[in-house]
Amino acid sequence: MKSSIIAAVVSTLIASSSMIASAHAADVDFPHLNTIGTSEIAVKADMAEVNVEVVIKAKTAQEAKRESDKAVASFLARLEKAGIDKALIQSANINLQPQYHYEKNKPNQLIGYNANRRIKVTVIDLAKLNDILDSALEQGINRINNIALKSSKEAEYVEQARMAAIKDAQQKAKTLAAGFGEEIDGVWQISYFEQRPIQPVMLRMNSEAKSFDAGQSYQQGQVMIQDRVEVTYRLKD
Repeated sequence: MKSSIIAAVVSTLIASSSMIASAHAADVDFPHLNTIGTSEIAVKADMAEVNVEVVIKAKTAQEAKRESDKAVASFLARLEKAGIDKALIQSANINLQPQYHYEKNKPNQLIGYNANRRIKVTVIDLAKLNDILDSALEQGINRINNIALKSSKEAEYVEQARMAAIKDAQQKAKTLAAGFGEEIDGVWQISYFEQRPIQPVMLRMNSEAKSFDAGQSYQQGQVMIQDRVEVTYRLKD
């Protein structure tokens, strides 16, 4: 064992991650090897989380609230008719704000009110997604903020990604040790921080378009599941 070999830092991540790993390694006073195992799994999406919003501008607060509530109520009724479970729908409280005209050296002039409400819908059947979006626009919902694809088997795929990251760390450690003529003498420390899946946004729209022909495109997306684990191995003397 060459005493000059204190640590080998392996990282396919950003430079700051490598610096953190090196800092941890510096605290260890015996021959060791530090690796970072990573993984990424592409999963076909089978559900989606849709965030839509109605934004109303009106002369009075009462009118703004009334029009906002009307659009939300119509959309919720449409969702119920389509068989969407109420447990999959979240409707936020109204946000009502006065709007002023600002002019230098003059009192602010009240010109109206903005009212907005957001609705989040979990769509468990992607075949219904386009119809739901069209329904939202038809019922007065005038803003589609984002659509995040998801997987109903997320927990299962996260576990697969975790095991793949562990194997990646093990393989890196084995290859590095052998390359330097060293031998692994067991695991000394494991650092793990749970990762969250990347949810690709399929659509971002701020308009009053009546409809759009998305068709099958919503059923072709993927969710990327990522994980990582940091492992410090002892090296045999």
